[in-house]
Amino acid sequence: MKIHFLGATRTTTGSMYLLEVNGRRILLECGLYQGRRDESIERNRHFPFDPAALDAAILSHAHIDHCGNLPNLCRQGFKGNIHCTFATRDLASVMLEDSAHIQIADAAFVTKQRARKGLPAVEPLYSVNDAEMAIRQFVTIGYDRPMPVADGVTVTFKDAGHILGSAQVILDVREGGKKFRYLFSGDVGRGNDTILRNPEPVDQVDYLQIESTYGDREHSDRANSEAEMLRLLQQTLEGSGKVIIPAFAVGRTQQIVYALNQLHLAGQLPRVPIYVDSPLSVNATEIFRLHPECFNDTIYRFLREKANPFGMENLTYIRELAHSKALNELKTPAIIISASGMCEAGRVRHHLANHIGDAKNLILFIGYCAQHTLGAQIREGRNPVNIFGEPHEVRANIAAFDSFSGHADRSELIGYVKNLQGDIKKIAVIHGEEPQSLAFAQTLRELKPNAEVIVPVRQQVMEAD
Repeated sequence: MKIHFLGATRTTTGSMYLLEVNGRRILLECGLYQGRRDESIERNRHFPFDPAALDAAILSHAHIDHCGNLPNLCRQGFKGNIHCTFATRDLASVMLEDSAHIQIADAAFVTKQRARKGLPAVEPLYSVNDAEMAIRQFVTIGYDRPMPVADGVTVTFKDAGHILGSAQVILDVREGGKKFRYLFSGDVGRGNDTILRNPEPVDQVDYLQIESTYGDREHSDRANSEAEMLRLLQQTLEGSGKVIIPAFAVGRTQQIVYALNQLHLAGQLPRVPIYVDSPLSVNATEIFRLHPECFNDTIYRFLREKANPFGMENLTYIRELAHSKALNELKTPAIIISASGMCEAGRVRHHLANHIGDAKNLILFIGYCAQHTLGAQIREGRNPVNIFGEPHEVRANIAAFDSFSGHADRSELIGYVKNLQGDIKKIAVIHGEEPQSLAFAQTLRELKPNAEVIVPVRQQVMEAD
């Protein structure tokens, strides 16, 4: 078996890996590459293989950097099955539709710029109809249910604890009289999550492909972070301020809503209006409620015995734009949760523009912000910051906590690897910026001295021999 590393190599974006085995071609992940505009357009439009020649695709979870280019793949000729879990399929259906709208808006923006130079228009990467057609090719499989996907290849999904429906991908391969097990970690959750189950251990692993997003660092202590966050919330709300929380629509929004619910039930949070202002977040939260099979025991019991963990009397979910705009007229304390988490798109930019200049307010970050994004600029203390092309003075308090991260840190990744069973022969370290990947690779060489550890570059090929 040959593994072609075609994305998320020494970076965290555009996950894509092509497996050749028994004369079959299986694509593992098909994520959007996000980077410099021209490079992103080129890499996302043109695949380094013929999509029509693929036999099957496998998807670990529904984040756009893992599934976001599937509509383009199908539009260019891929007709096979896309295997994933039930929750991943449901989340992907709303994520890809939202992504299609973004592709259309981006194409319109670029076309307008090109028109000024007398250049022709550009087409969107894919349409809403392309996204819907791709979803028709999804084939869902429950956790721990082996399923043949190609000649001599069986896939089994194990819970990865990263987002709803996320999976580790186990490939049991028969090739040339040999049998071996290839494990793709997907994105590994931290464990002890407030909503999700812990990553499940896997046995008899011969080859490992593992993420390294936080491969060289530790997250801050959860208990201390949550206590400090509560203090800031109380201080802001009691001082008649508003709290703006940029949050990713899938995962972080549901986590912060549940955390606020628990604080409210414990009587630790002032009773103020809470708004989730993001159509995608609203849709994703409804999907969460449909998949209690992904919940840990605590939240599962809460759902069955008490109430909706993502709802309370003072919480309002907002879809309509008019209702979103009305939030700008609020004169009383409130908490507004809105996408995107990096402040690069979505309604949160309007809330920032209206509230970042008031010293009574708090901008609370609970997720990762990539370099050069608006969120990163605010977190780093830049002042003023440009929002919709206009400079805005930053007078609001700024705070950031990584205790809500869905990615395992260095120690948690080490624990994940220690829980794997089997004589691992080769390890490929992917899905991390180069310093993180290289650092974690060195950690793995010390942890697994008998394994060959590589940090592949894009289009490198590894053999499972």
